[in-house]
Amino acid sequence: MSPLATALAACDMLLIDGLHAFDFTANETGLTVECMDGRQLRRWAFTAEQVATAIATGDEWQLSDAQGEHRLVCMSAFRAPDEDDDEANLDEPADR
Repeated sequence: MSPLATALAACDMLLIDGLHAFDFTANETGLTVECMDGRQLRRWAFTAEQVATAIATGDEWQLSDAQGEHRLVCMSAFRAPDEDDDEANLDEPADR
């Protein structure tokens, strides 16, 4: 598995060409990304070879395809914790 493929497996949000993308698929065939840019749906598709040859610069990756070069950052999205896990059950008496 390439270094970028490993990073993609551990993230749940991407920053691609300055746009946040939650809708992406990374697997053995490559990487596909979709996101809305205003009212326009943007799509990117990279082959497994393009993912394998991505160049890392700090936390940013550079990928190339037929349209040119693209900048990609793997990120973790912030998620609200489940209410059940954080709040005590109000129906049960508290321990004294």
